[in-house]
Amino acid sequence: MSYAAPLKDMLFVMNELAGLSQINALPGCEDATPETVEAILEENGRFCAEVVAPLNHEGDKQPSFWHDGDQVTTSKGFKAAFKAFGAAGWQGVQHPAEFGGQGLPKLVATPCIEMLNSASLAFALCPLLTDGTIEALITAGSDQQKATYLEKMISGEWTGTMNLTEPQAGSDLSLVRTRAVPQADGTYKLSGTKIFITYGEHDMADNIVHLVLARTPDAPDGVKGISLFVVPKFLSGPDGVPGERNDVHCVSIEHKMGIKASPTAVLQFGDHGGAVGTLVGEENRGLEYMFIMMNAARFAVGVQGISVAERAYQKAVAYAKGRVQSRDLEGSAGPVTIIHQPDVRRMLMSMRAQIEAARALAYVGAAASDLAHHASDEQSRREHQAFYEYLVPIIKGWSTELAIDVASTGVQVHGGMGFIEETGAAQYYRDARILTIYEGTTAIQANDLVGRKTARDGGAVAYGIIRQVRETAAALAAGSGDDLQIIGRRLEAAATALEQVVAYVVGNLKADIKGVFAGSVPYLKLAGIVLGGWQMGRAALAAQQKLQDGVADKDFYSAKIGTARFFADHFLTQADAYRLAIVEGSSAVQALSEAQF
Repeated sequence: MSYAAPLKDMLFVMNELAGLSQINALPGCEDATPETVEAILEENGRFCAEVVAPLNHEGDKQPSFWHDGDQVTTSKGFKAAFKAFGAAGWQGVQHPAEFGGQGLPKLVATPCIEMLNSASLAFALCPLLTDGTIEALITAGSDQQKATYLEKMISGEWTGTMNLTEPQAGSDLSLVRTRAVPQADGTYKLSGTKIFITYGEHDMADNIVHLVLARTPDAPDGVKGISLFVVPKFLSGPDGVPGERNDVHCVSIEHKMGIKASPTAVLQFGDHGGAVGTLVGEENRGLEYMFIMMNAARFAVGVQGISVAERAYQKAVAYAKGRVQSRDLEGSAGPVTIIHQPDVRRMLMSMRAQIEAARALAYVGAAASDLAHHASDEQSRREHQAFYEYLVPIIKGWSTELAIDVASTGVQVHGGMGFIEETGAAQYYRDARILTIYEGTTAIQANDLVGRKTARDGGAVAYGIIRQVRETAAALAAGSGDDLQIIGRRLEAAATALEQVVAYVVGNLKADIKGVFAGSVPYLKLAGIVLGGWQMGRAALAAQQKLQDGVADKDFYSAKIGTARFFADHFLTQADAYRLAIVEGSSAVQALSEAQF
């Protein structure tokens, strides 16, 4: 089956939960009118469905390949599709107009990112890394670097990469060894090896702009001695046209479990005298600048989780509606399609409810980022920035963890056929498996949530969010109908569980640091469930109001309430189990000796 963008749900979330009208009223966001945004999403959905989605399964069967010493040819159709992507302006949706972008809010760019990744995760990784490169140079690049690189990347003529990992330095970047030696002309000569570089070499663009972490000869040890450099594949002449080949070469690409069409390169810098690079910002502040790129990428990877889950769900629904097997439990003249079977419906609703909760949380986070950048008063900007920063590790960690669960459930809906590669269901499962690993594993996101986002301020931001959750729970409990009231009770109980865990984290970090961090991933998942359930509760309230107003599309809004009720019954009820595991069970993990494993 082909991909169909869930535009109705996207627009509902943007308008009713993320506050598109409020974003549209911000300085610099005047073009994001509801009519314009709907037209943008419709066109993006068409492009993704017609141009990109047909490449997904074929790219998995015929991946990118390395040849002739340092060349990579991408999967059939990728090069043409990427040129069409750039020509249509999709790379520049959220980037400044002064560099050729459209300057639209993050809230508008987020569903576009979701649709592209649903169409083909392997294809969308190239624009994702380019977005991060653009963001880093906008924030920390020199005027010359901006003039040389930004317009070319925003137009899609050039692409960008992020070069952190080395054979001996994974998540621990203090171990980075790549060297950058200053030259008389102000440039640097880089030498070293970088691994796991997504789209580090390919044939889809005229140039590749590598952002590279390296050390200067007199740099201090550890992360304080890391600097950031721009190292293009081709050095540009005065006219901006790519000229001489730089001393950076792809010596191999990885053979992966999933996202096979995306070339993951091993790059060798400086084997022939040194790769020419220019310093971004100041020496020894590279990690600070790279985190600009990484935070943008972490949010985007969370959206990738939603994207893959959505595609897996659509495929599972289509299969369930067409696969005839077994009679209806209440009796039927003959076999019926499996969507009539209760457990299949349970599985499909489990997939749908998690996707809708994660989508809502991500879009609300995107709106918070827009408010943090564009709100007129400083206090509002600070508050929204703190809210967004608290959400980022949850959006990244929880959304990608549930993507694996949703994609696995999609295979289960297919039964034996799901285990057969030709049906395509297994690809989503394999593709989803990387999402909890790259751009920081779930544990790294959870450690960030515990240390930087919860304990550092004594839980102030977390407690403030919980108060908002409780306000929604109270509104639901006061609503009309059993569904809203039950959702409200479930949400209130879940908020209490989260509050107790936040208190445990804040109160025990110094006395039992290993015990607290042993419960960090369960804390992240708990936060995802509660905050996702909060958005589902808000969705139910909005849908109820629409029904009371007499809207035409009653089935859509009724389904919204039903999905929120399912999430409350099947996921919010897990909150207290997570609380028990964290508060009472985490320290026991640390009591085990190494020999007991």
